[in-house]
Amino acid sequence: MRILIQRVKNSKVCVGGKATASIQKGFLALVGVGKEDKPEDIERLAEKVMNLRIFEDEQGKMNLNIKQVKGQVLSVPQFTLYADTRKGNRPGFDLSAAPDMAKDYWERFNNLLVEGGVNVQKGVFAAHMEVELVNDGPVTIWLDSK
Repeated sequence: MRILIQRVKNSKVCVGGKATASIQKGFLALVGVGKEDKPEDIERLAEKVMNLRIFEDEQGKMNLNIKQVKGQVLSVPQFTLYADTRKGNRPGFDLSAAPDMAKDYWERFNNLLVEGGVNVQKGVFAAHMEVELVNDGPVTIWLDSK
């Protein structure tokens, strides 16, 4: 599983010109599922996202997690995080999970965040989405279960 976390002041997803989800302070989480991922990868990365200390404390040090700042997560499915660009100029996606598996793992990931006390808004699986964000910092963190 691969997740690209962007700390944001706000973010939203539109599908077909209509806003389908939006958040204020928190994370935009672009979530990719690989075909060799296991259920324990979901659990490990959900824990990492909930406990990642990348919000500033009173001294300006990145020391607080998403729950401590009462932040939100906008979770967007993103199979292109598994793009293979080693050969040629057109990416291959053989490493990405099949759609059924990817959707199931993405939903499980989102549910674990909710169970952990995080407010989660979601993009739309397999839709063409427009994603807007105001990056805060910028702070961008790459998480990979492998």
